[in-house]
Amino acid sequence: MAEPKKDEIAEEQEMMDAADDGAPDPLIELDLLRAERDELRDRMLRALADAENSRKRAERDRREAEHYGGSRLARDLLPVYDNLRRALDAAGEESRAAAGPVIEGVELTLRELLSVFGKHGMTPVAPEVGEAFDPQLHQAMFEAPVPGTKAGDIIQVMAEGFLLHDRLLRPAQVGVSSTPGS
Repeated sequence: MAEPKKDEIAEEQEMMDAADDGAPDPLIELDLLRAERDELRDRMLRALADAENSRKRAERDRREAEHYGGSRLARDLLPVYDNLRRALDAAGEESRAAAGPVIEGVELTLRELLSVFGKHGMTPVAPEVGEAFDPQLHQAMFEAPVPGTKAGDIIQVMAEGFLLHDRLLRPAQVGVSSTPGS
C-alpha cells in the first residue's frame, strides 16, 4: 500500500481546520441550497396541481348539482305522472261522454307535467310491446310464456321509465316473454 503524500495529508488537514473554524464550504452550501430549491419547487408544483384538481372537481360538482340536483323531487313527481296516466287509461268512452271536461282537464294537466319534465331534462322511456328487453332502461317485473313471441320480448308495459339528462331516473317496468325460441 502506498503511503499518502505529505501534500494530501496537509490538504485534508486544512479542510478539517476550515470546517472547525465555522466557515462553511461554498460548494457544500451551494449543494444544500440547490437541494432546498428543488424541494421547494417540487412542493410548489404539487400545490399548483392540487389547486387545479380542486378547481376541476368543484366545477364538475357544480355541473352535476345543476343537472341532477333535482332528481329527488323529480323521482317524487313520477307517481303523480303515473296516477294521471292511469286515470286517463281507466276512462272509457262512456266516461268521456259523461265527464268530458274533467277528463280534458286531466289530459291538460298530464301534458303540462310532461312539458315541465322536458324543461328540466326529463325524458320518458316508453318501450313498445314487442321491443327487445334492455336491462339498461327496463326493469322486468315478471316473465311469462306468450305464444308468437321470443324470449326477451316485452309483452306488457306497466309503467314508463324516465331519464334525467343522460342518467336513468326510473327504469320502465315491463313484463318479458320467456317463450323459448323454436
